[in-house]
Amino acid sequence: MDADTLSPPLTVQVDLGARSYDILIGAGLLARAGELIAPFIGQSRAFVISDETVWGLHGDALRQGLSAGGVQTIEKVLPAGESTKNWAQLGDVLDWLLTEGAGRDDVLMAFGGGVIGDLTGLAASLLKRGMKFVQVPTTLLAQVDSSVGGKTAVNTGQGKNLVGAFYQPQLVIADTDVLKTLPDRERRAGYAEIIKYGLINDRAFIDWLSENDAEVLALAPAAISQAVAVSCRAKAGIVAQDEREGGVRALLNLGHTFGHALEAANGYGTELLHGEAVGTGMVLALRYSARLGLMRQEDADLAARLIGQSGLETSLKSLPGGPYEASALVDAMRQDKKARAGQVPLILAKGLGESFIYPNADLQDVQVFLQEELQKS
Repeated sequence: MDADTLSPPLTVQVDLGARSYDILIGAGLLARAGELIAPFIGQSRAFVISDETVWGLHGDALRQGLSAGGVQTIEKVLPAGESTKNWAQLGDVLDWLLTEGAGRDDVLMAFGGGVIGDLTGLAASLLKRGMKFVQVPTTLLAQVDSSVGGKTAVNTGQGKNLVGAFYQPQLVIADTDVLKTLPDRERRAGYAEIIKYGLINDRAFIDWLSENDAEVLALAPAAISQAVAVSCRAKAGIVAQDEREGGVRALLNLGHTFGHALEAANGYGTELLHGEAVGTGMVLALRYSARLGLMRQEDADLAARLIGQSGLETSLKSLPGGPYEASALVDAMRQDKKARAGQVPLILAKGLGESFIYPNADLQDVQVFLQEELQKS
């Protein structure tokens, strides 16, 4: 389809004063990439970081879209997978940028999923104390979560995302067409983050998803654009209130403290994707909320059904990567970057769409709870 016949993209603004930026959502946006980034480039070139899978599928489309706007690409393609998000790769990217003569007026584009976005954003924040940065997320999870809000990081041997910076992009381009090449498993993993926004503070969105989840997962144009836009708008609203996670932004971690512990137990490998871990992590957070008497058990069960009907696993015992040990998961939670002075906060809920920050979890009780979950049939 000719780019001129496509509907204009939906626009969501992240309101951060002088650091405000737009998220553009819609089909056919790669073909317009040069036009869209033109206001942000100081030179007729763009540095692009991608991975082997994404570049093989969509690299030509991005290169042609940039070229149509008079922008030359200088690319670096990294191995795909979470293991790429490490110190060595970060150093290699920075050395490459310096060797190629990149400066603060240049644009560095992250063209990939959350791994590429996180690593590239951190590199952009460090190169000569900050170069221009544009996110072009290619996974559903990245489009609705990791590309928005300015969190950048790499993993270390001690845990996930422990070394990073808050560094906002100038623009996010979310082309929903690229999602068509995602495996079903990756779509479901991204869908977990979409459900999260409803569970945080939007019961109406939960109800909408319960009726439209099949269309969203099938990437029906209207449904997927709506789901991505609502998710981005929800995250943008929270980020605008709390850019550096000093308060309400912690709500975006619903399911993540449990989820990161599950990922750590798998060595951040491909046996368990981030979204899969978060999906199960949200079920655990809501079940634990019910166990504490904070919310009704039937509401926790309803959320688990919504998560499960998308194909995500809701049983800790059956989750890929196991068998898990309750004590090891709790040890990983103690290492979470949100822990403060030995206290580990959890995001729990008083009801569907009523999440809140529970500042100091009793980890002994959490371990008992996880052991009970592991014994369920």
